[in-house]
Amino acid sequence: MLAPADSLFDQTPLIERAERLVRAALSGGADAADAVVARSLALGIEVRDGAVESSESAESDDLGLRVLVGKRQAVVSTNDFAGDMRTLAERAVAMARAAPEDKYAGLADEGLLAHDFPDLDLIDRALPDVKQLETIARAAEQAGLSVQGIKSDGASASVGIGGMVLVTSHGFCGAYLGSNHGVSMTAIAGTGTSMERDYDNASVRHAADLESADKIGRTAAMRAVARLNPRKVSTRKVSVVFDRRVAGTLVSHLASAANGTAVARKTSFLRDKMGAKVFADGIRIIDDPLRNRGLRSRPFDGEGVACRTLALVEDGTLCTWLLDCATARELNLTTTGHAQRGVSSTPAPAPSNLHLEAGLVSPEDLIADIKDGFYVNDLIGMGVNMVTGDYSRGASGFWIENGKCTYPVSEVTIAGNLIDMFRALTPANDLEFRYGANAPTLRLEGLTVAGQ
Repeated sequence: MLAPADSLFDQTPLIERAERLVRAALSGGADAADAVVARSLALGIEVRDGAVESSESAESDDLGLRVLVGKRQAVVSTNDFAGDMRTLAERAVAMARAAPEDKYAGLADEGLLAHDFPDLDLIDRALPDVKQLETIARAAEQAGLSVQGIKSDGASASVGIGGMVLVTSHGFCGAYLGSNHGVSMTAIAGTGTSMERDYDNASVRHAADLESADKIGRTAAMRAVARLNPRKVSTRKVSVVFDRRVAGTLVSHLASAANGTAVARKTSFLRDKMGAKVFADGIRIIDDPLRNRGLRSRPFDGEGVACRTLALVEDGTLCTWLLDCATARELNLTTTGHAQRGVSSTPAPAPSNLHLEAGLVSPEDLIADIKDGFYVNDLIGMGVNMVTGDYSRGASGFWIENGKCTYPVSEVTIAGNLIDMFRALTPANDLEFRYGANAPTLRLEGLTVAGQ
């Protein structure tokens, strides 16, 4: 493993630069200000048919400043750390004075700021170099090609570091970094016009937690083979089962509808459902920014507010919105500590590590009584209307007959309404934390499968 220079992990110079920029903003006429520095490093290798097809490397530190003059605000950003901070701050103040008033703008209340930063074990300091990444990518591809009839559509391995510094004019100062290790393989099975493609991938904070390249490659290949010779099905309403590879998308749809910005703008189908039963009894959906080694974990949010584990849904009831300070003020609530931001934008609410808790039955038992149904393991398109909850997405998977997955199915559409889908959702017991939004295998009732 390659041990990078300690300077990569030392955020002290970034903190000092952010502090100087905030001071310059106040000296230039701002009533309040905050500065964000985003550090990123990425290295990736892709191989195809045994040869390196691409190699990418990127490293940057980017700086953003938000200033407030009364209820007017503006954001400026730069990656020129040698530039004059005073000039940048003066430009931001001038922009703020010309901006329209926003009565909800402002820094977080001081009483909500984080003071203790838990160690979430997000950083792996030993990072692979280019040759090691190439070895990992080649191993994934070779494992996939070892399955009879498989061609490669590419395998990749990557490593990266990302983090942020936040300094505010009312005394907050915090920083964190996280690493990311990834491997993927895309396999093609079949020949001519009967080819099918599938994939597998994994992404983790620490290399020790990463699935083996061999497993990733073989899984991609076996999935591609399983999709060969798909059949058409006629349009009908049936039970639909979401493989856990795609089940997390339903949790993400919930989070989008529970986003404070959408609720405040009345563009969410859940806007009048706070405190209402939207899922069956026993369903819990959790947002946990403090999960150890979580892909979206963070000790504080984009406004310096202390993070905490939050139940969006408890026993089937919608309990809260995801809020930053501005949307909380607009809705006469208190922020939930879900502000996220880039260097060139104001804060906005967004989820962290989401999951729907596991149920009590196995995936096999979940489908055992389905005489005629559809098991979905891949989704296409983004046909979800967040204002109405109407859901329509292209899908592929396997047809269920008498409780068993039988033949592959492709080129169909599944349709329903998320309100109805949420109410008729049953989870299996196979939850794993693999993505930013996770769910176990899920069974839903009465969806329309539109085929031929």
